[in-house]
Amino acid sequence: MTSVPSALPDDIAETVQRALAEDVGSGDLTATLIPKNQTVHAQVVTRENAILCGCLWFDEVFRQLDTRVQTTWKVSDGEAMRAGQVLCQIEGPVRAILTGERTALNFLQTLSGVATRTRAYVDAVRGTKAVVLDTRKTVPGLRLAQKYAVRCGGGQNHRLGLYDGILIKENHIAAAGSITAALNAAGAVATPKMMVEIEVENLTQLHEALAAGAKRILLDNFDLEALRTAVTTARGRAQLEVSGGVTLANVRAIADTGVDYISVGDLTKNVAAVDLSLRFDAA
Repeated sequence: MTSVPSALPDDIAETVQRALAEDVGSGDLTATLIPKNQTVHAQVVTRENAILCGCLWFDEVFRQLDTRVQTTWKVSDGEAMRAGQVLCQIEGPVRAILTGERTALNFLQTLSGVATRTRAYVDAVRGTKAVVLDTRKTVPGLRLAQKYAVRCGGGQNHRLGLYDGILIKENHIAAAGSITAALNAAGAVATPKMMVEIEVENLTQLHEALAAGAKRILLDNFDLEALRTAVTTARGRAQLEVSGGVTLANVRAIADTGVDYISVGDLTKNVAAVDLSLRFDAA
């Protein structure tokens, strides 16, 4: 059984509130066609094999709509689910369940999609030293949720945002004047435990970054030969991260070069939602 990542997002209630406001607005007109006190039993079923993620968001939808809705999960975040499997049982006022159905499933299918995609990349590099990382290429408003889903899929998080780490990219270097100048400026403001990373686009820049004392270097769009040369050149003096052009088709070959990290925008920006269905039990 895969354990749920210990660091849970602290914005779940706020995120769900925004989603419900977007969908429900002043009220669910169609749900009023159903008698107010009618109750129902229902279940969520997956139509495909995937990794589950999003139970907390799903539950929060119904908690905000009507606390009488009760959900019993048969699968936990981070666990594999198979096509046709019942993921949870739901019971409570039918109006609330109808109103929350779409929003709850939107969270569950989207985050499960991220976790599933991440697991595919993690499985592809298994047995190498490479760690699969996410990026800041997330759906606006779902940053923490998607990064949680990456952890459920077995990946790790890069920095959460611009506030918790320094990543010096091409335009920062251009504005600072050089790789060395940018690293010196970063050293003046970074705290002892803060990640400071610099992007390089070729082996010449790699040499400069190493000479300037860089401890973590992002190799942007290097081909496999250049990656192998970079690993040999660095000789463990800096952690090396690959970014750009990473796909499921080439991630194993990239990992086999000996790099430490592989950051993959595909985990969170090209989300394929898992096909889920909420079904009422027959009367």
